[in-house]
Amino acid sequence: MRWLLRAPFRALFRSLLLTSVLAVAVLPACKSGGQKAATTSAPASLASVAIDTGGRKVLFRVEVAVTPEEHARGLMYRSQLADDAGMVFVFEQPSIQRFWMKNTLIPLDMIFIGKDHTIVGVVENAAPETETERMVGAPSQYVLEIGGGLSAKLGIHRGEPVDFQNIPLPSPSL
Repeated sequence: MRWLLRAPFRALFRSLLLTSVLAVAVLPACKSGGQKAATTSAPASLASVAIDTGGRKVLFRVEVAVTPEEHARGLMYRSQLADDAGMVFVFEQPSIQRFWMKNTLIPLDMIFIGKDHTIVGVVENAAPETETERMVGAPSQYVLEIGGGLSAKLGIHRGEPVDFQNIPLPSPSL
């Protein structure tokens, strides 16, 4: 008789245990409100540029322009740009880079960076929608565009070191 009473409880216990395990397995796939949670795979790598201003490192999340088509489009047609965002242009060889603001709707600062990852010059507050060439008198292999006026506000100057994260570097020349 004792065995007969235990059998139903054992079945009930197994059923509750299985339900609990399934519930725990399903929980990570949902957020409050029934929203699906993010996947558990590693997040995509984000490109960034850090500038050491001497007193602190300033970090910008960036889009990367590598191809001639990406270089030509740049930040055209954007109506806004977050203070911690920008675009970095990567060139195969260092040279005197020339930029213009045709179809660019917001003022930009252009930070020209040499092959050695040091700032070689800064053009501040380039006026939107103009075709005036902007350049500095030194070869650069990278150009970082950020919101107009940020270089002065953040204390970014020529000679400061720059660090790239998750940005494709040009192939070494032979």
